[in-house]
Amino acid sequence: MADRDYYEVLGVARDATPEQIKKAYRGLARKHHPDANPGDKTAEKKFKEVQNAYDILSDPEKKAKFDQFGHAAFEGGGPFGPRGGASEWAARQGGGAGFENIDLSSFFGPGAGGNAGQEAGGGMFEEIISRMRGGERQGRRRPPQREPETAEAAITIPFLTAVQGGETSIDLQRDGGPRETKVIKIPAGLESGKKIRLKGQGSPDQQVDLIITVTVEPHPYFSRDGRDLSVEVPITVAEAILGVRVEVPTLDGLKTMPIPAGTSSGQKLRLRGQGVAASKNHPVGDLYIIPKVVVPKTVDEESKKLIEQFAARNPAQPRENRW
Repeated sequence: MADRDYYEVLGVARDATPEQIKKAYRGLARKHHPDANPGDKTAEKKFKEVQNAYDILSDPEKKAKFDQFGHAAFEGGGPFGPRGGASEWAARQGGGAGFENIDLSSFFGPGAGGNAGQEAGGGMFEEIISRMRGGERQGRRRPPQREPETAEAAITIPFLTAVQGGETSIDLQRDGGPRETKVIKIPAGLESGKKIRLKGQGSPDQQVDLIITVTVEPHPYFSRDGRDLSVEVPITVAEAILGVRVEVPTLDGLKTMPIPAGTSSGQKLRLRGQGVAASKNHPVGDLYIIPKVVVPKTVDEESKKLIEQFAARNPAQPRENRW
C-alpha cells in the first residue's frame, strides 16, 4: 500500500499554517493515542502515521523537501537515494527524457575527450553518484532537534514544605478538558523562583511538558539563608547579663538551650543539623538562634538608681574604636 499524503493524514490543506498543522496533529494524537485505545492495533498504527506526518510537516526544511519531491525525498537517504534515483530526479526537473539524455560534458569541462576524459569523467561521475546515494553521510549535518513543547503553571507552597520536602497539590485544566487535581512531590530545600518540570503532564495526550514555577510563603519567625535557618529569641536585660535557659523553636518543635551570661543582641548561637533538610547534592543546614535583648519602656525611680549604680560599678565603652 502506497504511503498516504502527509497533508491528507493530518486533514489539512497544503497551504496550512504551522498553527493549523499543530492543532490538527494534537487533536488526532489525542484521539488515537495508545493510552486512550489500549490494545487497539489500528489506533496504534494511525497514531504512528499521524506522528510521522507531523514530524515532517512541522519541520520547515523537511516540509519543503516533501512539497517538492513527495515521499521520495525521504527514501534511501534523500531525494537522490536508491528509490528516488537520478532518472526520477531528472524526470522531475526537466520532463520525461530520463538520465540518459543528460550531457555529462558539463561536469568535466571543455577538452575532456578521449580516454583521458572518460577516466576523469568516470571518477567524478562516481563521486557524484556516491553523493546522490548518501555516500558521504558522515559529513552531513543532522538537523537540530526541536525543543519539546511546554505549558506553564505556578504554585505557592508553605515555608516548612519547601524546607523539609513533602507534597502539595495543583489544580489543572488542560486544553479545555475537565479540571483535575494533581499531587506534586516537593524536594527538600526548594527556593522561590525554582521550576519543577513534569514530563508529559502539560496536555492530555502527554505530548507537552508542564513547567511549574514555585513561590515559597514567608514564615512568621524562621528566616532562611541558603541551607541555614535563623530565628530571633527575645530575652530580658537580666537574662542577657546573668544567662538563662530558654525554649527555642526548631523544625522538630521546642527545644531548651542555654543563653550564656553576657550575651548581646544579635549574637548568633548555632544548633548544628537543625536547618534545611539534606538533599541529593546538599548537606543538612544549621539553625542559628539570635538573642534579642528587650528593654522595658518604663521603669520606676528606684530601678533607675539601681541601673545608674550598675553602670558606675561596671563601666563599659561599647563604641570605643568602633568607628
